[in-house]
Amino acid sequence: MSGVIGRAASSRPEVAVEGSCVIGENPLWHPLEKRLYWVDIPKGTIFRLDPATGVHETFFQAGQIGGFTMQADGSLLLFMEKGAVRLLRDGLLYTIVECLPGENSRFNDVIADPEGRVFCGTMPSGERPGSLYRLDADGTLTRVLTGIAGSNGMGFTPDGKGMYYVDSRSRTIHLLDYDRSSGALTRQRTFLKIPASLGMPDGMTVDAKGFVWVAIWGGSCLVRFSREAREERRIYFTAHQVSSVTFGGSDCRDLYVTTAGGDDKAANGPGAGSLFRLRTGARGLPEFFSRIALPSS
Repeated sequence: MSGVIGRAASSRPEVAVEGSCVIGENPLWHPLEKRLYWVDIPKGTIFRLDPATGVHETFFQAGQIGGFTMQADGSLLLFMEKGAVRLLRDGLLYTIVECLPGENSRFNDVIADPEGRVFCGTMPSGERPGSLYRLDADGTLTRVLTGIAGSNGMGFTPDGKGMYYVDSRSRTIHLLDYDRSSGALTRQRTFLKIPASLGMPDGMTVDAKGFVWVAIWGGSCLVRFSREAREERRIYFTAHQVSSVTFGGSDCRDLYVTTAGGDDKAANGPGAGSLFRLRTGARGLPEFFSRIALPSS
């Protein structure tokens, strides 16, 4: 079942696609197709929605997919298990990175930067903490942060000089200086600590005015914070595990929100695992394309 929400929809969340995602994540607007893509991580299933028609479908399925970006040509760059990175183009998979030595977990949440690089985090596994990597255009992966308890959402400041980064299990949102020319991240500091009583910060995005929108896992809500880290508004959902958020639509004013727990709606809420859509009056900024080249043969 699916619904279509018009341009004048209120700020009340409405179900765009009723689903049962175990971990719905990585909503991303495809500007070339004018469709919304998202993934169910453990099932490795990528879905897409055409808001103009309300038609939604399963687009692809393989292994576990922790996140993906849109390439400049419209293809998808998939971040998978054990550090694998693969390009999905015309239904075929091409390997960029086969694996990362020592990484037994999977990628979790990724973001392309203005130059087409990709920052990609890994989940902790056993005694090994998570890390944040940078994937450069030539396919080189460089570890840029270590000791991460739960690598999650990222977003750039509107001036392009900073990057927010969520460590879910420490309930911390970091802010780092970002250098566009080199891709370097420096001067890490705490932007905000989410209280345990609210839940855990998960996916996030930044709007055109620099406000930070954070999905709260275990808190049934999406929270908008000012650049001074003050809570500006809180929006509740009929799903306990709100997992990620992005802006989309032709005017970048549609907020799409993914949720998890669809395998047990009785425990996690009637909207668990569904994709939501709402309009709050805020405008987002288009996400950047990744520009990662296939290895030369």
